Order: sequence, then C-alpha cells, then structure tokens
Amino acid sequence: MKKNTDASPKSLLSSVDKAELLTLVGVLQKKKVVVIGDLMLDVYIKGSVARISPEAPIPVVEINEDDKKMPGGAANVAANITALGGKASIIGTTGKDLAGRELVRELKNFNVDTTGVLALSDRPTTEKTRVVANTQQVVRIDREVKSALNDTQQDQIIQKAMKAIQGADGVIFEDYNKGLLTAKVIRKLVAFAKAKKKIITVDPKFHNFFEFKGVTVMKPNMKEMTEALGTEAVGESFETIGFKAMKRLQCKSLVLTRSEHGMTLFEPGQPPRTIPTVAREVYDVSGAGDTVIATLTLALTAGATLLQAAALANYAAGIEVEKLGVATVSAEELTQRLLEEMNH
Repeated sequence: MKKNTDASPKSLLSSVDKAELLTLVGVLQKKKVVVIGDLMLDVYIKGSVARISPEAPIPVVEINEDDKKMPGGAANVAANITALGGKASIIGTTGKDLAGRELVRELKNFNVDTTGVLALSDRPTTEKTRVVANTQQVVRIDREVKSALNDTQQDQIIQKAMKAIQGADGVIFEDYNKGLLTAKVIRKLVAFAKAKKKIITVDPKFHNFFEFKGVTVMKPNMKEMTEALGTEAVGESFETIGFKAMKRLQCKSLVLTRSEHGMTLFEPGQPPRTIPTVAREVYDVSGAGDTVIATLTLALTAGATLLQAAALANYAAGIEVEKLGVATVSAEELTQRLLEEMNH
C-alpha cells in the first residue's frame, strides 16, 4: 500500500481503483466468516400519529402494518455477510423463547449457519422493539439480561466457536456488552484464531476493550475508544488517541469510525489516513457499523489492502444509511453503486 502523507480525504478515496473494488465484490462470494457476539431480535412497530393521548402528553400511534422482525446485533453482521454473497456462521445465545425461535428463523432466511446458536433457559433473547410513527422513531423498548454467561455456558460457546473457526477465512467479534464476550471467551478464541492464521476483526464496546490483543483490525468509534482509554484520552487529538489505543492493543491496524467525518485508518509506520463518508442521503444510521465490519472483514479475507477494504466498506455503509432501520446491503447494490461512481 502506498503512503499517502498529505492526501486529503477526497483524493485518498479517488486514489482507490474502483475497478479493483468491483473485482473484490465478486471474490467476496467465496469467503466464509464466523461472527461471535451478542445476538438480538430487532422489532419494528410502524404506524401513524394524528393525536395526543388524553392520559399523558404523548402521541397515540395507530398501527397500520404488521410488525417487522429482523436479525440485530451480531446477527445483523452475519446477515450482512450473506447479503454480500459470503458465507456466515453465527456463535451466540438466545433464550428458549418465541423471540429466540423467531431470530433463528430470520437468520436461516438469510442463509446464516445457526448451528453455533446456544439456547439458554436462564436468560431471554435480547429484543429491541422500536415504535416508528410517520418514519420517526418514537420510543425503543429493550428486553435483555446483560450479566456474563456462567462458566459452563462460556465453555460451550468456546467449543462451538473453535469448531466453526477451523473452516473459516475470517472471524468477527461483535461486542455489545450483553455478557457473551467475557475476558475468558475473548482470550481463548483470539488465541485460537491467531494460531489458525485467520483474519480477526473486532467491533468493540467499553468492557474488555483491551482484551482483544494482537487482532488484525480493531474497529471502534470515537466514543468507544475515548471511554476505553479514559484519562489517557483527555485533551488529546483523535490521531494521538488512535495510536495510543493501537499500541496498547498490539493490533495490526485500527479503523476509527467518526460518523459524518468518515473513517480514519491507523497502521504501523503510516500517518493516519481518513476516508470521507460517501452517503448520498442519511436516512437512518442504525446498523451502519454492522455493514462496515461485515464488508471490511470479507474484503480482507479476499486479499484486499486495508485501504481497499475500508473504501469498499465505506460505499456499503453509504447505501445502508439510506434505508430505514437496521438493514443489509447486497452484492448487487454495492456493484451498482461502484459502477455509478466510475461513471460519475
């Protein structure tokens, strides 16, 4: 990869060969990725508002269509992988409840391998219900237990993950701090995946941030990284914060997502490089991070450089934020967007 010490974000993106990215999209379809993380069921209740409740100063939402249920959390990352044409297997837990059965059914509809899903009787399936009125989200209702899995459950997850990792090209750790990715699970599975020479990417949260040592790519956002560094981040620029986190994590590279400022790439011996956001219209940012980590990981397993992988992920995220709610991006949509960019 060429050094780009003084390139502006726009020129950095324009320096990426779109024809090579198009070729990459075709290669993604041969790759297998294991997603390990917190599974959720996303439920959307849609309606319209025409009046305020006489009982309290709140809108009355009149439901005018069936509830929409979709894979959320780590499950949405797996769905994004198969939508792009890759093969995904998921490792995580559900409750022994209706939401868990619905989530597994939805994952199977996306052709995700669900043999690594562990159904537990002592905790419910994490469920996020969003009430949307006239395209505006009014309220979100969360049903979840966030305590760590017990030792036996952790061992079961480790065994299921090790079995899946052996036949995969890449591994994604998708952490939402819901109790699955404990220090023990992270250490054992990162060590196992490294020993098997797999591409390892991480979408972290605050807890156990620095347990993910030596991975291929760490993909935090600014909030996650500054919270993890705590006092070390006070008064520092995002570039300094990025390199501090990289040094402590001993990771090969770090991709810092910065909302409307795009994403900044950190690699040893390179200055930070920023790719601008390419969204044409931001309708809903829910799930954009899931699309980024799925596309980035698939591209890396297909032999892309970090810059190419991040650029492709950026285009995919630009498509995702134009959709309402948590959504996936297909290989066809990504191909079409790249063709449009080439002809622009």
